[in-house]
Amino acid sequence: MSRASNALKHPPVTAPSEPAGAPPSFAQIEAAVEKQRRRGRGAQSNGSGRYEAEARVAFDDGWQSLDDLPPFKTTVALDTARKVITRNDSPDIGFDRSINPYRGCEHGCVYCFARPTHAYLGLSPGLDFETKLFAKPDAPQLLEKELAASGYEPRMIAIGTNTDPYQPIERDRKIIRGILEVLDRASHPVGIVTKSALVTRDIDILARMAKRNLAKVAISVTTLDPKLSRAMEPRASTPPKRL
Repeated sequence: MSRASNALKHPPVTAPSEPAGAPPSFAQIEAAVEKQRRRGRGAQSNGSGRYEAEARVAFDDGWQSLDDLPPFKTTVALDTARKVITRNDSPDIGFDRSINPYRGCEHGCVYCFARPTHAYLGLSPGLDFETKLFAKPDAPQLLEKELAASGYEPRMIAIGTNTDPYQPIERDRKIIRGILEVLDRASHPVGIVTKSALVTRDIDILARMAKRNLAKVAISVTTLDPKLSRAMEPRASTPPKRL
């Protein structure tokens, strides 16, 4: 079938335009309400995940009930993974294994490519991604077990490939520090990508590993404009701290 005949059979669908003076749509209402509750957050909405059978939209019924909703608070649930090393065989990626101690990221970067992964958990890639986090507290123990397995061949492990390992909750949980301690003892190479100044907390371990050519750290700096950075990466370290 030619492109022309196929186009006639399946014409493009366009959204109908709203008449002048029409009330705002559900999406517009949601965005307007969320703006009052998402102070310090990156996403502007919290739409349902793409795999959900139902879509939920905040709607004020006229009683100003949305005005009473609290701001979005960060919650952390436990991720009881059985393995901590994720493997891939893509020819387009420069590593074949990685570790992500956390799901979701409180940095709230508006451009984060990892946001859609929250849809697999039945959560929104929007505000849920930066407020409903999952941590893997057993990651160091699981890693030690995997490294000790017979047949394991050491290669560089990438950390920070999905969400930032040094996001704010790492300050108290210290999961990535535990992982580095395991890698240090095993003399295993690691590469880290982060936009957090918290990485300097572990400079004692990283320095020891770097002397043996086992550690590399890359700091992501999107902009030097603090105002723009706060809008795009609301809870990440400021540009001067990253420099």
